[in-house]
Amino acid sequence: MNFLRNTFAVLTGLAVAAILISLGIRLNSSWITYDEYAPFQRWETLLKSMEHKPYFFVALLISSGIAATVGGVVTAIIVKYAKVAYAILIGFILLFMAMLDIIIFPYHPTFYKILIFLTFFPFAWMGGKITEVIYERKKRRQRKLNK
Repeated sequence: MNFLRNTFAVLTGLAVAAILISLGIRLNSSWITYDEYAPFQRWETLLKSMEHKPYFFVALLISSGIAATVGGVVTAIIVKYAKVAYAILIGFILLFMAMLDIIIFPYHPTFYKILIFLTFFPFAWMGGKITEVIYERKKRRQRKLNK
């Protein structure tokens, strides 16, 4: 049963992170000029048009950090054991997908390629650690009330 719960937790954390990254990209309406939601069909043309506009990639890094943190928190809340480890797994999967994006579409600036490594793991770890600290405080309060 733990396998299903952990799998559900990872998929839920990834879905939350993907939604937050998508919302971060759609933050500025001048970046996304098409009406229908088709993120993968037009991603290459979007990257080509933003190649010399670093503020798009800064917003993408910020939304990726927030998404990794929130995705890590969601995953850590759902799993029963090894909360930080599963949150870091979210960071690893997100980093893997970002690396695929950089390899497939070579229109990312160099600072983005470097900083993406420093974004996903620390922020996902922080999300798991936040949840772990909250749960530990809750356990301590319960122990004090039971004494």
